[in-house]
Amino acid sequence: MTSLPLVSRAAPVPPVAEKRPYVVPSPHGGRTDEYYWLRDDTRKDPAVLAYLEAENAYREAMTAHTQATEEALYTEIVARIKQDDASVPYRKAGWWYYTRFDAGKEYPIHARKRETLTAAEEVLLDGNTLAAGQKFFQIQQSVVSPDARILAWSQDNVGRRQWTLHFKDLTTGEVLPDRLENTTGEIAWANDNRTVLYVEKDPVTLLGVRVRKHVLGTAPATDAVVYEEKDNTFYLSVGKSRSDRFIEIVLDQTLTTETLVADASDPALVFRPVLPRERGHDYTVEDAGDDWIIRTNWQAKNFRVIRVPMARVADRTAWQDVIPHRTDGFVQNFAVFKDFLAVGERAGGLRQIRIKAWADGAEHVIGATEPAYTMALAQNAETDTPVVRYTYTSLVTPSTTYDYDMGTRTQTLLKRTPVLGTFDPANYQSEFLRAPARDGTLIPVSIVYRKGFRRDGTAALLQYAYGSYGISSDPTFSSARLSLLDRGAVVAIAHIRGGQEMGRDWYESGKLLRKQNTFTDFIDVTDYLVKQGYAAKDRVAAEGGSAGGLLMGAIMNLAGEKYRAVVAHVPFVDVVTTMLDETIPLTTNEYDEWGNPADKAYYDYMLAYSPYDQVAAKAYPATLVTAGLWDSQVQYFEPAKWVARLRARKTDNNPLLLNMNMSAGHGGASGRFQRFREVAESYAFLFDQWGISAEVAPRP
Repeated sequence: MTSLPLVSRAAPVPPVAEKRPYVVPSPHGGRTDEYYWLRDDTRKDPAVLAYLEAENAYREAMTAHTQATEEALYTEIVARIKQDDASVPYRKAGWWYYTRFDAGKEYPIHARKRETLTAAEEVLLDGNTLAAGQKFFQIQQSVVSPDARILAWSQDNVGRRQWTLHFKDLTTGEVLPDRLENTTGEIAWANDNRTVLYVEKDPVTLLGVRVRKHVLGTAPATDAVVYEEKDNTFYLSVGKSRSDRFIEIVLDQTLTTETLVADASDPALVFRPVLPRERGHDYTVEDAGDDWIIRTNWQAKNFRVIRVPMARVADRTAWQDVIPHRTDGFVQNFAVFKDFLAVGERAGGLRQIRIKAWADGAEHVIGATEPAYTMALAQNAETDTPVVRYTYTSLVTPSTTYDYDMGTRTQTLLKRTPVLGTFDPANYQSEFLRAPARDGTLIPVSIVYRKGFRRDGTAALLQYAYGSYGISSDPTFSSARLSLLDRGAVVAIAHIRGGQEMGRDWYESGKLLRKQNTFTDFIDVTDYLVKQGYAAKDRVAAEGGSAGGLLMGAIMNLAGEKYRAVVAHVPFVDVVTTMLDETIPLTTNEYDEWGNPADKAYYDYMLAYSPYDQVAAKAYPATLVTAGLWDSQVQYFEPAKWVARLRARKTDNNPLLLNMNMSAGHGGASGRFQRFREVAESYAFLFDQWGISAEVAPRP
C-alpha cells in the first residue's frame, strides 16, 4: 500500500489504496481485481487495518463541519425514547417473561414474575453487566428449561454471529461451567430439563452443519452428533414446537425446506422428517393434537394452509385445505390455537391477520383504517387460549401491541411504544401509491410526510428499498425518522420486485435472470415521485443495506445522476467474486437467489449488474458507506474494495465516505443508543447534501 497522506482539516485528502492486480479465476476466464489484497480473513494484516483506519480518519475530517448537526440529531432522537421502557410481558407455564431497560443503559434486562404481574421480579440476565468491558455485545436467544429452573442463552462479543451458549441455575443464581462455542445461537430444551440441542457452525463458512446434544455437567467435547447436514446449500436450525411436544430440526433453502421432529420427552430423541425434502417444496409445520397443520406451496404458489392426520401426512390425498390458495393473497405465517387458527397474510401488498375457528370454519380479518400499515403475529407462547397477540404499526403509528379475543372479536390495547416530546400522529400523513415501472408493472410505494407538505417539486426525498430474498419492506414507524419529516423531508418505501409484498411472483420477478427488475423498479419509482411533485429532482437521496446495498450500488451505476446522495449500509457489491468462492459465508446457500456463476448464463448476467465490476469513469452521487470489520453476512472487504475503486475511477468531487466499524458486524453497533449514533451520522450527511441547516429546528 502506498503511504497514506496526513489528513488536514483545511483540505482533507482521501487515502489511496495501492493497486495490486490479482486475477480472480472462474470457469469462464479471469477478471482483474486490483484491490483483492484488502481481503484479510484474519483481520490482522497491518496494511489492511491501516487503510481502513485511514478511511475512518478521512470520513471524520470530511464530516467535521456536520458534527454539530450530528450531535443535535442524536440528542433529538434519543430524547424521544422512553429510557426505562419495558416489553409487554407474555405468559409461559405460569411465569410472565419480559425485558426492560434502565434509564441511560444500553442493553436490556431479561426478567420474569411468577403467576401475577404484581409478584416480585426475578432478574434472569442483566445485559449491561454482561456487556461490561466489551466493545460489542448481543444476546440472540434466552430460553428457560421446561421446569423453569435453568436458563440457557446465546451471546456474541464480536459481531461475527458465532454464538456461545451459557447456562444459569435460576434457583441459586450460579452461572454453570457449561460453555458451548461456535453455534448458530439457537436453543432447544428436551423435556428432561438437562439436555439441550444446538447447531454447531463450520468455522470457515459459518454455516450450521451439525446438531449436537449437550447434557448439563458433561464435557462439550463429548456432545453427540444428532444430525449432520451434508448439502451446503441448506441452512440448518433447531427449535421447539409451541406446544413443547416436539424438538424440530429445520433445513431451509431458497426453494426447499425439510422439517425433522423428535418427541421432546423421548430420551432417545429419534428424528424423523414430517415430509422429506423435495426440490421446490417449501413448508412449515405446527402440531394440533394428532394432526399436522402445514403451510405449504405444493400446488399453491402463494402458499396455503392444510390439516392432515400425522399418520397420513405423506398421503397428499388426505390433505384438507384450511386456508386455500389465493392468487390475490400470500400466506406469510400462522399460529395454531386450541380453538382457532391465526394466519399472517399479505393482501394488496400489506400485512394483515386472518382468524379462522376450528369448530365451524368461520373466518374474518382483523380490521385496519390507515392506507399503509403492518400487522404481525407477536409472541404467542401458549396455545390453549382464545386470545392472539399481535402488533400493529404504520408510518405514522408507533408499534402497538394488542390482545385480540378471536371469539368475541374484541381487542385490548396493551402498549403503544411511547414517543416522548411533542409527537402527535395527527401531524403526519401517509399514502399508499402505485408507480408505473418501465414494463407497465405497478410498483407499490408507501410514503409519509408532515401535514402541510405541498407537492410542488421542492422537497427533499429519502427513498428506501431492499428487494431480495422475498423479504418485504413493510411500512413501519420510526421515531428517528421524525427528524426528517419535521424538517420537511418526504420518506418513501419502494416495494420493488425481489420482495414478496405482492406474492411469490413478485419475488420471482426480481431474482436470478430477472434481477435487473429490482434496480429499474427503484429508479422508476424515483422518476414517478419526482414527476408527481413529491420531491425536487436534485434533492433525492437513496438508502439501502446488505442486499439493499447491492441495490444502491446498481442504481449508482445505472442512474447515478438521479440521486443527490446515497447511503449504502453493509453493501453486498462484489457479487461475482463472492458467489464464486464457496469458503465465504452464505455463498452456497444463495445460488437459488443470484445464480451459480459456474453457469456462464448466470456469470454473465451477474457481471452485468455487479456494482463493483461496473464502476466506471463517470460522476457518482455523494455517498456514505457503512460496514463492520467482523461482518459475517457481507464481508468487510466488499465495501472497502468498492470505495477504493469508486475513489480511483469517479470523475466528480462529491464526497465518498466509508465508516468502517472496527468492533461490529452486520447489524452495526450493538447498544440501543449506540445505533442511533449511526442514524444521526446518516441523517447529518443527508442534511448536508440537501442543504438543510443545522439551525433549522423541527416544527412543534
